[in-house]
Amino acid sequence: MSGCEVVVVELESTLATLEMFVADFTDADLLVRPVPGANHAAWQLGNVIVGDPFLVTAELPGVAYPEFPAGFADLHGGKGSKLDADAGFLTKDGYLTLLREVRAATVAAVRKLSDADLSKPSSEKMQWAGPTLAHVLLFAAQHTMQHAGQFSVIRRKLGKPVLF
Repeated sequence: MSGCEVVVVELESTLATLEMFVADFTDADLLVRPVPGANHAAWQLGNVIVGDPFLVTAELPGVAYPEFPAGFADLHGGKGSKLDADAGFLTKDGYLTLLREVRAATVAAVRKLSDADLSKPSSEKMQWAGPTLAHVLLFAAQHTMQHAGQFSVIRRKLGKPVLF
């Protein structure tokens, strides 16, 4: 297995794990905060969605990401994290459709790379994510899991089955 194939496996498997965590969520469940001040799942899903283009286009300009609805990035950034139901959050299907499209674009970009490309230094903007393109791409997968892990607490609050 090549390095690029490993990155693709990570991107695809973390998406599948996130989808598993929210499979039995209703649209209303997406807006439940596990404790006051914590982010609800709708905000977290949107943050993962905007995360891939933020991370990847700094390193690979020109990736064909879908267009986001007006105000989507702001709603799922720091300013939107305290907002609730009437703020314009999407349905579960809306989030998952957009997330799959975004992740497919990231995977397609990785599939065009060579293993040598993975060793290229990351841009100054993305040095915080790691010194190479591989680090940045793997951080995109890790970002997915950072949020998916938070869904466990929401699941507990909602009385849903424990998955892990």
